[in-house]
Formats: sequence, C-alpha cells, structure tokens
Amino acid sequence: MKAQIKAALVVLAAGSGQRFGHSTNKVWLPISGRRIISRSLMNASKSFPHGRTVLVINPDDEELARATIEREVRHLNVEIVYGGATRHESEFHALEYLASAIEAGEIDVVLIHDGARPLATPALFAQIAEAAHRHGGAIPTIAVEQREMDTAHRDRVVRVQTPQGFHARQLLEAYRKASIDGFTGTDTAACMEKYFPDVKTMAITADVSNVKITYPQDLAIAEHVLARRGYKD
Repeated sequence: MKAQIKAALVVLAAGSGQRFGHSTNKVWLPISGRRIISRSLMNASKSFPHGRTVLVINPDDEELARATIEREVRHLNVEIVYGGATRHESEFHALEYLASAIEAGEIDVVLIHDGARPLATPALFAQIAEAAHRHGGAIPTIAVEQREMDTAHRDRVVRVQTPQGFHARQLLEAYRKASIDGFTGTDTAACMEKYFPDVKTMAITADVSNVKITYPQDLAIAEHVLARRGYKD
C-alpha cells in the first residue's frame, strides 16, 4: 500500500535552542555519530523512496543545513524551505512551497514531523501515511496514566507525537483558511480539527521512545535508545 502513496515529508527544524539551553537549534547537535536532524530525515524518508522530503529551517542555518545534508544524508533529495516565526507559520510555508504539486495531484498525503524527534521509526512514518491516506488523517499517540495527571479523568488521555499526516489538499486548504483568519494551531492536527472537523483522524499507537529532544537529559535517553536498537551510523 505504502508504495502507492504519493507522500511529501515535511521536517521542521526552524526553532531555537532556548529551552535546551544551547546557543543554536538542538537539531544540529550530534547524536550517536550524526546530527539529530540527519536521523530525523533518514527515518522520515526511508519508507518513501519516491516521496518528496522538505526541510524547514531558520534562514540563518542554511549554510549549516546544506553542509550537514551533503556530509550525512547526501543520498537523500532534501528540499530546503525557510520557516516562519512560529511552528504553524513554518508548516504553512512548507505547504505553500508544495502547493502546485498538491493541486496537480502529485501529492496525496503530507506528513509533518518535528526534526527534534530523531527516534520516530520508518515503520511509524509508513503507518501514519497509510492511515492518513485511508481515513483522511492520522497522528501517533501514547496513553497517559492516571498517576501522571494532576486531576482524575474518566476519558482516555493521550500524548500526541509526530509525524502527523493528512490528505494533502485538505491540509493546504486548512492552512490557507487559517492564514486568512489569523488562526495559529498548536500542531498540525489542531488546524485540521478547526477547519475540517469531520475528517476522521486516526490515533496510531506509538512508542514512548519517540522522544522530542527538548532538554539536555533527552539526548542521553535518545543515545540509550539508539544503542539498544543497534544503530552504528
């Protein structure tokens, strides 16, 4: 099924390193011999050899981005797009960049992924793409246990991760409507929920190891996970 899906993979890397306590965006830091962003790009594109891979960056990082791509993932055809002031704006820039291909029917599904999640597996990207293609949208989730919450909830509470995937035409339309309205979503799913509430977004059970590198301790966790997976390069 996945071979038939015309997918575009958008990897977000336009943020700052403020919460990490570093002078640069943490995606450019090394992890097990490669930069974080390189692992994210490899995992995102592995299941889609004919898909498009778009890296969204801060314009100030372009030289570093191109050098990293050439050195670490030169076998990938990575297209670079400048991001915006917010995550939502960066997503919109990527979608507008892909707009002509989406409108021409060359892209069925768009997956948007945080570049700071280098442990999302190729299998997860394939699952999200397949579910989004079949149902309209898909997001990876992990259940939150009651002991982790301050107040009790009857309903099942989950944490949402990335990649998040949706039908390309609807996703582009949602972000264009959001631009007109001045709406800013917290993530991709939030924008889709506002403008296409009838779209069935499937929750795909993900792995707790799909951590986002936000704080220094997250790097140690990621290094441990990669060691257990036996990643050598």
